[in-house]
Amino acid sequence: MAWNVFKLCTGLKVLGSVMILVVLSVVGVSYYAVVITNYMPQVMKGGSATATSLLVLILFHVLLAMLLWCYFAVVFTDPGRVPQGWRPSSSEDDLEVQSLPLDQTPETMTIAVSVPNMAQSGRIRYCRKCSQYKPPRSHHCSVCGRCILKMDHHCIWVVNCVGAHNYKFFLLFLLYTFFETTLVTVALLPQFISFFGDLEEDSSFPSTLATTFLGFVLNLAFALSVLGFLIMHMSLVAANTTTIEAYEKKASARWRFDLGWKRNFEQVFGMKKLYWFLPLYTQDDLRRMIVLQGLEYPLRSDIDGQEF
Repeated sequence: MAWNVFKLCTGLKVLGSVMILVVLSVVGVSYYAVVITNYMPQVMKGGSATATSLLVLILFHVLLAMLLWCYFAVVFTDPGRVPQGWRPSSSEDDLEVQSLPLDQTPETMTIAVSVPNMAQSGRIRYCRKCSQYKPPRSHHCSVCGRCILKMDHHCIWVVNCVGAHNYKFFLLFLLYTFFETTLVTVALLPQFISFFGDLEEDSSFPSTLATTFLGFVLNLAFALSVLGFLIMHMSLVAANTTTIEAYEKKASARWRFDLGWKRNFEQVFGMKKLYWFLPLYTQDDLRRMIVLQGLEYPLRSDIDGQEF
């Protein structure tokens, strides 16, 4: 019997909802282990460790607030929807359209394969499933059931696609998750070591020790795994490519969208440095930077002297 792909996609949506509960559960365990069990009692007790405990609590809450802000920004922000009736430009310099008449119907035209290196073939990209033209760097997501602008991947952890409009928020979520889980791991390390000490001399309740142990192990695992994802995605940002494009494009030729690491970085995080670490853009960036709309992208060959 053949696999039903659409049932699998539906299953991924359900799994994504479960993963949100997993994320919130890890946050809850970490909060209980760090704040309720260990460091808040030390602050209330007073003594020489009060200042250190207070610093840990402040950093923990600040990073947690930023983590949750970025996380829900990824979850609730549309990654990028192709506008209804969108058609590619007829410009000779257009990346996706170079020779095919725009009045040709999709039924009679040659459909281009949705891979970046086909952009040089001069064929219009058209999505059969959505029955509409596809802007540059967009791909169809079977889970979302539509084309996503500058699609990177569908992430079950956020129950959403990561695309042109929420990629920055996703990267910040990874960054703050790494900072928070690293902080929790370091903060719980002394208690984790004491877990293997003489339990008879430890006055803590077994449930407290178990929560501390679980919080340490979970945060250490997340810190190591998120670090790998963060390094991978920052390398993609530096090359101005996505996960899908990195998989599909040929490594021999330099990527046509690669404008240099500085401009590549600004295309994702914006021009205003004060907003680089916040999950939002300034109105000036949204107005001036056409790449944030997800429909047009400058090329290496024509970027000199132009605003993007």
